[in-house]
Amino acid sequence: MNIIEVTNQKHRTEFLDLAGKLYKNDSNYARPLDAEIEGIFNPDNNSFFSHGKAIRWILQDENGATIGRIAAFINEKKAHTYEQPTGGCGFFECIDDKKAAFLLFDTAKSWLSDNGMEAMDGPVNFGENDNHWGLLVDGFIPQGYGMPYHQKYYKAFFEEYGFKVFFEQYSYHLDLSKKFPERFWKIAEWIAKKPGFSFEHFRYDNSEKYVQDIISVYNEAWKFHDNFSPIDPEDLRKIAREGKGVIEEEFIWFAYHEGKPIAFFVAMPDINQILIKMNGKFNLWNKLKFLYYLKRKTITRARITIMGVVPKYQRFGVESAIFWHMDKVMKHKPQYNEMELSWVGDFNPKMVSIYESVGGVKMKTHFTYRYLFDRNKPFNRTPIIPLENRGDKAKRKKAKESAE
Repeated sequence: MNIIEVTNQKHRTEFLDLAGKLYKNDSNYARPLDAEIEGIFNPDNNSFFSHGKAIRWILQDENGATIGRIAAFINEKKAHTYEQPTGGCGFFECIDDKKAAFLLFDTAKSWLSDNGMEAMDGPVNFGENDNHWGLLVDGFIPQGYGMPYHQKYYKAFFEEYGFKVFFEQYSYHLDLSKKFPERFWKIAEWIAKKPGFSFEHFRYDNSEKYVQDIISVYNEAWKFHDNFSPIDPEDLRKIAREGKGVIEEEFIWFAYHEGKPIAFFVAMPDINQILIKMNGKFNLWNKLKFLYYLKRKTITRARITIMGVVPKYQRFGVESAIFWHMDKVMKHKPQYNEMELSWVGDFNPKMVSIYESVGGVKMKTHFTYRYLFDRNKPFNRTPIIPLENRGDKAKRKKAKESAE
């Protein structure tokens, strides 16, 4: 077997096409657009290159056929926030051959080690964790856009190599034809109409305001996380620009208290229902097909990609009030019959409780693994930090030490 660094167009094509070959008989698999994957490895498109680096390889057999692939990356903003400097590996695909899989893992590990890392997470993305993050281990059904789909045998590869579960990621599904629990509605309506609170959805004609509102809430809500790094506003502007025509303005909501942004909620139409017909290509013909299927209202699912609430307001039921507004929107869009609530970590029992309170059913589980290069060091999972401990660094430190 021969490991080859991806450095030219032929290698890039082999890297991209391998997944299509491995899943060609799997009707649940929707191949991501080639341009999207290529953009992740292009410094001109991916802002993470301003504070990190990435590399990728393909693995070929003795006949020159590509049988595996993997990427490795370092995000300098997060790598050194852990006890062991930690990089990542991702975009792993491989035939059912443990020797081949282990060679791919070894290659990523060696590069990361040479670059000062002492651990690697995988499979993860060289970007935010809302896309291409985690290994699918349960729920081998059509995935929402951005949620990875994998071969069932990958789990054994990761665990036999020595990866351990760092945290679990759950995706809940909500049947929009069913009513929300009555108790939930009473709380939601009460909050939605409470004086001082206001709610509004995203509008393109005022998009910069909403970009800044997301940043404000995100920075406040996530700043106590151990590996927090602020959002790059240009990344949000890029998403808004590239999503125009697909993004539903009424699927993105904001909550305010006395005019100050305190929460946001982002849901996106699940374009995988169209991309599954395109085999990763977005040429002129497929663009026309995309518009055709979009106009025909082929998309019947939406996916919640992220929700954030400023800690001070996390016990006010603001999330419930946003769902209350979203329910009114969905009544005017009857083509949507399902909402994916993804993903929530096992370290976040508060959000798990919210998803279950609205009637969500756990349908998919992804694992984010971690591999420590020093096999003698103790392994610690992501700690569960109770809501009441957020904002108090002393309590958070104590909770973390208890978890370890």
